[in-house]
Amino acid sequence: MKNGLLAASRVFGAISTAALWLAGTGLVVMTIVVAYQVFMRYVINASPPWTEGASIMIMSWFIFLGAAVGVREKFHMGFDVLLYALPNSAKPWLRGISDIAIFAFAFGMVWYGLELAIRGWGVRIPVLGLPQTFTYLPIVVSGVLICLFIAERMALRLAGEPVDAETTEHAVNEA
Repeated sequence: MKNGLLAASRVFGAISTAALWLAGTGLVVMTIVVAYQVFMRYVINASPPWTEGASIMIMSWFIFLGAAVGVREKFHMGFDVLLYALPNSAKPWLRGISDIAIFAFAFGMVWYGLELAIRGWGVRIPVLGLPQTFTYLPIVVSGVLICLFIAERMALRLAGEPVDAETTEHAVNEA
């Protein structure tokens, strides 16, 4: 079972890396679109109407994808400050509670994001011509990724794998 978890963890690592690359690419593309908009507005004096809507949509994608990657890499969402004040015996419990809270929040993102996406299918974004669903899809995709990444972390922790920073550092120092 442990080998299966570790194989799944490698797959989730690849998904996380792909999401990070998509987020980074989105940041670059958004920067290009905004630069194009500024050039067209101030140099050519004819600002294209689609640039603002496109840049906002791209921004929502890279923010939510980056947040999901941040959760997997433990850079986002948690009770880090409280961990310093607790004795070592209480830290695994707080990490477990934190993971459950993050999972619940991400599940809410999926549930309510899907509701918004379904409701927005018939409404078009005027300047882009796309269904409004595309505005809410980043919430859903990010929520699914966060649920997967947190479930991975909880399963690895239950299997005895060193998923917490202190445990990993302690194992490295002992070696």
